[in-house]
Amino acid sequence: MVCQECQERPAAIHFTKTVNGEKTEVHLCEVCAQDKGKGLLSNAANAFSFNNLLSGLLNISPVVQQTNQAQQQSEKEALRCKKCQLTFSKFLKLGKFGCPECYTSFKSELPPILKRLHSGNTVHQGKLPGREGGLIQVKRKISELREDLKELINNEEFEKAASVRDEIRSLENEMNNEGGAQS
Repeated sequence: MVCQECQERPAAIHFTKTVNGEKTEVHLCEVCAQDKGKGLLSNAANAFSFNNLLSGLLNISPVVQQTNQAQQQSEKEALRCKKCQLTFSKFLKLGKFGCPECYTSFKSELPPILKRLHSGNTVHQGKLPGREGGLIQVKRKISELREDLKELINNEEFEKAASVRDEIRSLENEMNNEGGAQS
């Protein structure tokens, strides 16, 4: 594959970006990638810098940053891990936590970052194994239906809640029958 910039050298850097299901690919040679200044190559070792990539992904978009930037900066610097004393600003620069306690310390700031990293999702679903995939999908469906059931009951939509309850029971019976057949 040839570099998309210079059309001369072979592409050494292949960057794929997926936003809302729309995939964009960029193929650059090392020289053009350095000229573009994307931060994907470190100048010292001429190799891919994963920390630079992560810290770039974790930074908030420029539009959001401009809004009350001074106030947000002071709040982020005040936000600090109780165990390792890492500040949220430092986390954004490094792209990694200092200790396991950082997850709970920065819990309120993580959802927008996770949404950005997972193309709009805050929960990582992962791939389903071949054999157990059906059972896991049924469990996920039951979990979703239970959430819907709670919401319907809170909104006092009891007829819809009853049908959702029946669907949950049906799926649970199906799951129990499959589990008993496999044993």
